[in-house]
Amino acid sequence: MIQINKIYINGEFVSPLGTETFDLINPTTNLKTGEVTLGNEEDTQMAIAAAKNAFKTFSKTTKEERIAYLQKMHEAVSKREEELVSVMVDEYGGTLQFCRMSVQNAISAFTTTITILKSYDFEKTAGHSKVRFESLGVVGIITPWNASNSFICNKLATAIAAGCTAVIKPSEMSARQTQLIAECFHEAGLPKGVFNIVNGLGNIVGTEITHHPDIAKISFTGSTVTGKAIAKGAVDTMKRITLELGGKSPNIILEDADLNKAIPMAVFGAFMNNGQACIAPTRLLVPQNKLEEVNELAKKAAEQVKVGNPAEEDTLVGPMVSAKQYDRVQSYIRLGQEEGATLLSGGEGKPAGLENGNFVKATVFTNVRNDMRIAREEIFGPVLSIIPYADEEEAIAIANDTTYGLAAYISSSDRERAENIAAQIDAGRVCINGFSHDPFAPFGGFKQSGIGREYGVFGLEAYLEPKAILA
Repeated sequence: MIQINKIYINGEFVSPLGTETFDLINPTTNLKTGEVTLGNEEDTQMAIAAAKNAFKTFSKTTKEERIAYLQKMHEAVSKREEELVSVMVDEYGGTLQFCRMSVQNAISAFTTTITILKSYDFEKTAGHSKVRFESLGVVGIITPWNASNSFICNKLATAIAAGCTAVIKPSEMSARQTQLIAECFHEAGLPKGVFNIVNGLGNIVGTEITHHPDIAKISFTGSTVTGKAIAKGAVDTMKRITLELGGKSPNIILEDADLNKAIPMAVFGAFMNNGQACIAPTRLLVPQNKLEEVNELAKKAAEQVKVGNPAEEDTLVGPMVSAKQYDRVQSYIRLGQEEGATLLSGGEGKPAGLENGNFVKATVFTNVRNDMRIAREEIFGPVLSIIPYADEEEAIAIANDTTYGLAAYISSSDRERAENIAAQIDAGRVCINGFSHDPFAPFGGFKQSGIGREYGVFGLEAYLEPKAILA
């Protein structure tokens, strides 16, 4: 039985003052694998105090010093790549192929940030004035369970590049992953207090971070509901916030697209990260006159999706992270049928032979209307909704008819046409003919998908405060 009974404050692994424990459950078997001791408000206050003290000197470091720290972090994390992948598969249930990609994103966060930092000028001219971009202060970093260490590395690397210090509250469900990444960061030898990690519940540790006056900024990735609560709490002390929240991303298949390529890719994309991805293209918009052909291709693709042991190379969909998440997804699959959508593949219950884990069948609904709840609410599981449209104008209207606006996807043989449509979609990122990522481009959402941007210069400046000096 694994016991995680340390948090990280002021450069040391220490025992938390909190005594509450949280059970760690393997989602593939639903067997308990360990316990984590959770921090409390006082632990969080000590972490914030350590970060505040460290900020006095760390904010005055040079660009070259910060680059050196980021390089050390990159080396320390890279050395344990295989372990980071293995523990993510085991603890979270992410597939081997996804976890490898996620850990690579974590590792590359440091080198990407170094590249950005090298060319960034912290002093600029505006009109006849000098503008200094100064470190904000102590940053509260709050991350979810669906790509825990990738989020931590990206956010912390940016904070360090800006000369900020940090208090990190990861998901309590990711405690083993957190322990491993903390060991990597410790080995990198950063000054005491630059980063602090407190395992704990959102309503305890997260709330303390949100309300504490010595936290200058919060960077949060998670649900829209929690993001709204953080925004409300942060306003009392005028904290800066970056919120990357939920999504219900449209995937528009235009009439000129190659359906034999676009539809299987759309199905597999919707099921990325076991369907537990805020950017997943879970609304597939297709021409009405091609619906029958699309249904046939989508059904065939879904039936080829392997749901199973996440540690096996060819598994595309592993288990939901918890029994609670499994039940949530099942309720939406029932709801879709009650709302009148046509179940094309998958459905309720667990796949044969996988009854012990939190496994959901790869599910596709067709003849979905955009006013159905399965088309409007973020399910966070392997459930795809196919929505027919009459013409290009209606496709754009359906795509934008959502409270979300995180990502969108377009498939077309005419790039200029696709880019013209992309310009009309309310989303922070639009991918054309596939799923791509650019760590130098901004990432974040329109509408209720968030506030602010991460990655690149756009993300870096969210950790800086511009000061104009007029002479």
